[in-house]
Amino acid sequence: MSSVLEVTHPRPEITVLTLNRPDKLNALSYELVEDLHAALDAIGLDNICRVVVLTGGGRGFCSGLDLGAPSPPEAGGGTEFPRSGMRWQERIADLTAKIHRLRQPVIAAVNGVAYGGGFGIAAACDIRIAAPSARFCTQFIKLGLGGCDIGVSYTLPRIVGAGPAFDLILTARAVDAEEALRLGLVCRIADSVTDEALAIAETLCGYGKFGVESTKQVLWANLEASSLEAALHLENRSQILASTSGEMREAAAGVLRKT
Repeated sequence: MSSVLEVTHPRPEITVLTLNRPDKLNALSYELVEDLHAALDAIGLDNICRVVVLTGGGRGFCSGLDLGAPSPPEAGGGTEFPRSGMRWQERIADLTAKIHRLRQPVIAAVNGVAYGGGFGIAAACDIRIAAPSARFCTQFIKLGLGGCDIGVSYTLPRIVGAGPAFDLILTARAVDAEEALRLGLVCRIADSVTDEALAIAETLCGYGKFGVESTKQVLWANLEASSLEAALHLENRSQILASTSGEMREAAAGVLRKT
């Protein structure tokens, strides 16, 4: 892993990914995109890691694509334009899908700006926490592009509802941490956002392994459920599977000891 992405483990079950281009507000370069893919691939195969915290070094979370650093030829797979552009576009966008697919919950600890691609990455995470300095903006439409990019047309309406999502995507207006909290874009504001994210990670590590993994999977799957009956079917199946792991008996015994 190169110096543009820092990977640390406060404890074996928790992985912290820190975007590390502070002089560029952690803008997404080709190198950083590839490092993120490699790190997420490794986490997906890691049976010890249970929770991921994603944050940015310095004053920002991620300011989006680095427009001042043209992508190298390998970003387009050696093809000509527009094929090369599509390859690079899909590679960046797949970061959000990869976060979504991870069995581990991913907590975005947003410090400073989360603009463009940075906004999309934060929106793909399962939990978002904002520092008082956090600012969120889709930005894409300001660059002469469509406003829908890197998954925001899917994730944002599911987080804040269709009306606010249309507003944020079409106007590309920036919202601060307080408004993000009111909209439901973030779940809490914390002065030490990474410490808060790690505290949540510690809480999740105290729950059953299968229970946490299946909860993330069921929550995302049931956003697409065709009916209450379909949602209940998936919940019931997951609960019975969870009851076979032995973790339920251990947790129940702990509760009984406290009563």
